[in-house]
Amino acid sequence: MSRLLITVAFTACLLAACGKGDPAPQDPPRDGPVGSPVLLLSPEDLRTIGAGDSAQGPVITGSIQPARRADLRAEISAVVLQVLKEIGEAVRAGDLLVRLDDTSIRDSLASAEESARALTQAFEQAERQVQRLKTLQAQGMTSMQALEDAEVRRNNTQSDLVAARARVVSARQQMRRTEVRAPFDGVVSERRASAGDTAQIGKELVKVIDPNSMRFEGLVPADRMHEIAIGQDVQFRVNGYPDTTFAGKVRRIDAAANATTRQVEVLVEFANGNAAGSAPRVAGLYAEGRIVAGGRAALMLPESSVVRSGEQTHVWRVKDKAIAKVPVQLGERDARRGEYPLRGGLAEGDQILRNPGSTLVDGQKVEFAGAAASAPGAAAPAAAPKRS
Repeated sequence: MSRLLITVAFTACLLAACGKGDPAPQDPPRDGPVGSPVLLLSPEDLRTIGAGDSAQGPVITGSIQPARRADLRAEISAVVLQVLKEIGEAVRAGDLLVRLDDTSIRDSLASAEESARALTQAFEQAERQVQRLKTLQAQGMTSMQALEDAEVRRNNTQSDLVAARARVVSARQQMRRTEVRAPFDGVVSERRASAGDTAQIGKELVKVIDPNSMRFEGLVPADRMHEIAIGQDVQFRVNGYPDTTFAGKVRRIDAAANATTRQVEVLVEFANGNAAGSAPRVAGLYAEGRIVAGGRAALMLPESSVVRSGEQTHVWRVKDKAIAKVPVQLGERDARRGEYPLRGGLAEGDQILRNPGSTLVDGQKVEFAGAAASAPGAAAPAAAPKRS
């Protein structure tokens, strides 16, 4: 019995010794901050910091307007008979645009012309009478008083004739005013009257513009006026032409600021004049740009890379296969390029994330698409990282 107990005890000790195997496997160490995934980046996700020209001049905003424009208004009170041109139609100088009723004016003209004819005959008869009396008076066959009376009648008739001729001229001018004609070659941009309307004096009928005379009429803050001079270059964009940057020069600066907005109007001519294709041909388009009052080379940051947190700004720099949160100091945004000049925080050649996500962690590891292709699932994209 004792021999059996000794055998069992020895077996138990042997089994206990055999149970001391290798320790339980542990998770492999994770690179970077605990719990953060590795980011998968492609070359399109990165932007290399480089130097560019940072415009320093004031911003100018306004619209494209024609230099030649005419608001054609009624010069007489009459009923509109015809409007012969529609909005957008091209016109030539002298083309008839609107015809007004001329019935009453035509009657006045006929009356004035008839009166002028009668007075012309009366004046000619009075003149002949004066000449006869002068001959008779020289022969002593009539008195001086008779001659003087004839001269008075002739002079009065002459005055009446001059007045009648003036009425004829006035009536003809009124007749011409019943026809509204284009003052220059252009396009009808507005129509404010239709057949049957009663047009009072001063009523706007149509508006004609010259699309070949477009210019940029902009406003500049008064506190930046010391930076502007005639002849300076202007770079601007026009609504409706998203892929085109227009160039121009300051042509005129208004002499007074607007009392309400404290802005000054500045007229900008297109650099190539209004040659075909060099300027918009539609009036009223919004435009915004910058007057080039001086520029200098500066490191430029794209707006999409800048992350704001309160009054602080930072970017995500990629270096040594990790990302780092780097505070940066920025200058005034360049509206022409949509970028910020860098005042500090990065150096030329640094690489940053072009469109950083909102869940990035300082020190998070990164892998590039080519390197991670052989291990799918080992890394997460930069824009939307996921926990492994």
